[in-house]
Amino acid sequence: MNRMPSKLLPFALLLLPCPGWAQPAPSDPKRAAEFTADAAAGLKALQTWYAEDTGLWKTTNWWNAANAVTVLDAYSKLSDTPDFRPVLANTFDRNSKKNFLNDYYDDEGWWALGWAGAYQITHEARYLEMAETIFADMAGGWDDSTCGGGIWWKKPKQYKNAIANELFLSVAAKLASLTPDAGKKAKYLDWAQREWKWFEASGMINADHLVNDGLDAACQNNHRTTWTYNQGVILGGLTILSKESGDAKPLEVAQSIALSAISRLTDLDGVLHDPCEPARCGNDATQFKGIFSRNLAVLNAAAPVPGFRAFLRRNAESIWKNRDADNRLGVVWSGPSEVKNASTQVSALDALVSAAEAEGAAAGK
Repeated sequence: MNRMPSKLLPFALLLLPCPGWAQPAPSDPKRAAEFTADAAAGLKALQTWYAEDTGLWKTTNWWNAANAVTVLDAYSKLSDTPDFRPVLANTFDRNSKKNFLNDYYDDEGWWALGWAGAYQITHEARYLEMAETIFADMAGGWDDSTCGGGIWWKKPKQYKNAIANELFLSVAAKLASLTPDAGKKAKYLDWAQREWKWFEASGMINADHLVNDGLDAACQNNHRTTWTYNQGVILGGLTILSKESGDAKPLEVAQSIALSAISRLTDLDGVLHDPCEPARCGNDATQFKGIFSRNLAVLNAAAPVPGFRAFLRRNAESIWKNRDADNRLGVVWSGPSEVKNASTQVSALDALVSAAEAEGAAAGK
């Protein structure tokens, strides 16, 4: 799969509403329940693509399956159901022989987050141990000799990019929050802080407070596409880092990125888009928008800003309005879409679960 510190926007400006995402009506527990029910129906459709013999989902790729695991984690936590534990176990058992490692550090990061989430809902030590094993391999990709640090995208040392490093930050912070071992916690937190110090200084966060795809051969921002998932993963990583370190600044940076993405990457109705839509997203970018929504919900739970919950509600409502008769969800969230597969389903499910989380949190659930 492929892909100077910016000043924060003045905080008063951050709170200004943007077109299409005015603050919604007061939270209603019924809306949380409705989004949860929508997600349950969407998950039933997702599982029609699940192959028991491989533990993966047909129509999509290896790294997308890790995100399917993550949405099962999130829904299981939201609804407090054990129903998907056999699916998680089967996927783990069928694919753990190589410890979910390959030549792409970003692929590994998605699996690490998926198994860390599985540990949170099952408390099975093997899932946390796998996440730790994967992270150890990712840490081997750190290289100070090129661009002063950061991990490579690929093990053949190709490309210092945003997504691999955002995932490295997120996995390190997540493991710091989960491990009961004080020594390990300190190690993971140190890695998260080291990664963030490098990333913030790398130039990948541009003047519009959006994250470009990566660095060029001169270690400068390459000004490639500001994909939605690059605006997303960093939100979750910074939120957990802030909590674990006691430093508020990462949260402020996360808020500025989130608000810029909501303002700049949505249509006039406040619905999120990637520039490849509707038919040029391949098998990767079909996954991206849900990753933004998932991580925005993490940030919203820790540091809500006017507009976050409205964005999640608006996108979830639009997704569900445009489902097909079989509750399949397409790559385009603002209208009907011809492209529907397991990755578009997982992406949209991330948005539905995130909206339910945000509504429930706002209602004091």
